[in-house]
Amino acid sequence: MTVQQDAPGDGATQDLEVWIDQDLCTGDGICVQYAPEVFELDIDGLAYVKSDEDELLQDKGATTPVPLPLLQDVVDSAKECPGDCIHVRRVSDSVEVYGPDAE
Repeated sequence: MTVQQDAPGDGATQDLEVWIDQDLCTGDGICVQYAPEVFELDIDGLAYVKSDEDELLQDKGATTPVPLPLLQDVVDSAKECPGDCIHVRRVSDSVEVYGPDAE
């Protein structure tokens, strides 16, 4: 399941995905508190995204779709992350819409 969101300005509907830059992750676990269905701390103390099947995705730059019911939780995670390492982007053009590189 992916989220359908109105893109600012053009009224188009877009799929969103999220990924974590582990090089910047501080391991605070705020993301897991907001959206445990999407994020998980691994034994290395860093946060990772999870697949639709609840598998931890440990490959660098691994992405997972943002489920519509969890969109606000994922956005809040990106906003509150002390490491500024959570990136939410449109699938169609890889433009970051939430996170440190959002335009």
